[in-house]
Amino acid sequence: MAKKGTKSRKTARKATKSPAVPMRRQCGAMQAHFRLLEQDPGFRTRQASLERTTARRMAAVGAVAAKAGPTVIPIVVHVIYNTPAENITMAQIRSQLRVLKRDFRAKNPDKSKVPTPFKGLVADSNVEFVFAKKDPQGNPTNGVTRTKTTRTSFGTNDSVKFSASGGHDAWPTEKYLNIWVCTLSGGLLGYAQFPGGPPETDGVVVLNTAFGTKGTAAPPFNLGRTTTHEVGHWLNLRHIWGDTEDCSGSDLVADTPNAAGPNFGTPTFPHVSCSNGPNGDMFMNYMDYVDDVAMFMFTAQQAERMNTALDNERNTF
Repeated sequence: MAKKGTKSRKTARKATKSPAVPMRRQCGAMQAHFRLLEQDPGFRTRQASLERTTARRMAAVGAVAAKAGPTVIPIVVHVIYNTPAENITMAQIRSQLRVLKRDFRAKNPDKSKVPTPFKGLVADSNVEFVFAKKDPQGNPTNGVTRTKTTRTSFGTNDSVKFSASGGHDAWPTEKYLNIWVCTLSGGLLGYAQFPGGPPETDGVVVLNTAFGTKGTAAPPFNLGRTTTHEVGHWLNLRHIWGDTEDCSGSDLVADTPNAAGPNFGTPTFPHVSCSNGPNGDMFMNYMDYVDDVAMFMFTAQQAERMNTALDNERNTF
């Protein structure tokens, strides 16, 4: 009996233990992107059209066009949990919203750490985020749903986005930015859907231990920057190195130096690759793979690219 009791206590501790925390950033956005390009011909067409529009606008403007005020995007956070530890607190969720508000308006205090050669490129995207105040039926909401699941983890196949497969159905994606928070497999921190994809799967997925700055958020991804990175994808930003590792790729933005591949951890400035000296890679950009503590900025043309997406494929916001 004593052995059974001991086993029971161990099982209980295991059930409430927080999920494992990856030590290197890994984003599944491009994996999901290429899958959709193959599965959905309409997505391929809409993405191509948006890229043509973006290229024309960036060539003509070159920086963020003036607006009367920021674009305000209501968010809904779908917490999908199997264990109590995965059912993250409202305080943790609020901490993530605070990070989004600062990062996308360039009000994050750590932008002071941007190296001097890049300081003039730091940009306010003029995008703000708020919790949804009404659900799709018009009822008051705090912008959070909670779903108990039998699933122990999810991948990039969008199963977390459907109640039939253990997740939660999206709220209307033309009105809300849907963010699913769950346990992800394969060392993933998150993934996002680029503009122009199927409405029923549109949104962002983030690992629960990389969400926000409190609760189960754990180093080196405990400053909320994984969500900043994934929302950047949702607004049509690419990885800073263009997703090739031979200097042939491009993130389709002129004011980010070409880079040979992703940077990890906390690099020392400058890190030169692809003949981009003397300043080297802009590894402190939110769209690289460095730790949360090492990323601080979007650039002016990244901001213009995001606003072009909002004026076109995401114009319902």
